[in-house]
Amino acid sequence: MARSPSAGKEKKKASIPALRAAYREKRGRIASRLTDFERIGKEGSEEDIFLELVFCILTPQSRARAADDAIGRMREAGRALFGSAEEIRSCLYGVRFPNNKSRFVFLAREVFAVPGGGVSVRGKIPLNDPKAARSWLVKNVKGLGMKEASHFLRNIGYGRDLAILDVHILRRLRGHGVTGKLEQGLAGRKYLETEARMRAFSRKAGIPLAHLDLLFWSDGTGEIFK
Repeated sequence: MARSPSAGKEKKKASIPALRAAYREKRGRIASRLTDFERIGKEGSEEDIFLELVFCILTPQSRARAADDAIGRMREAGRALFGSAEEIRSCLYGVRFPNNKSRFVFLAREVFAVPGGGVSVRGKIPLNDPKAARSWLVKNVKGLGMKEASHFLRNIGYGRDLAILDVHILRRLRGHGVTGKLEQGLAGRKYLETEARMRAFSRKAGIPLAHLDLLFWSDGTGEIFK
């Protein structure tokens, strides 16, 4: 059988006009979600902030909804702030690698612990400088890489100019010709280089970076979540 003229050719790049049209349809909901994140960072309790960090520890290779369900169980039982690693693990069904992640949550609590009990995240992180805050988190919180630290800062309203380079985002960047082959687990200089490309693409498309992230993420998952 003869091959079609297009056989073997690379898939056509996604179009920026189509992306802008999708953004116009979702822009209001995206802006509202980002406002929710900022409200958590400004008005939320220290437990609220810490649980956002825990959420980002739980999400790698797990569904965001499963991680959020686990957060709800931990909050209800008081396990994030007061439970042992084993008690934390008991809340993580549906989350992949619960043994490692429960240990990471327990260790993170020790990083932010304050005398007399509880945690203080705001008091430890240089939130006035999101890039410095990200570097601090990667260095000091086991289980947080560049992607997870960026995710956490965005989820508390301090990471609007940071890229969250998960598989959904990377797949769509590749579809728009921003990156080459799909690479997961980016770190260090490679992460920063890809982030810079996404930032440049957001300017070209006329869509703010944090908005573009949620737009791509909703395209990959079907919802505007976090």
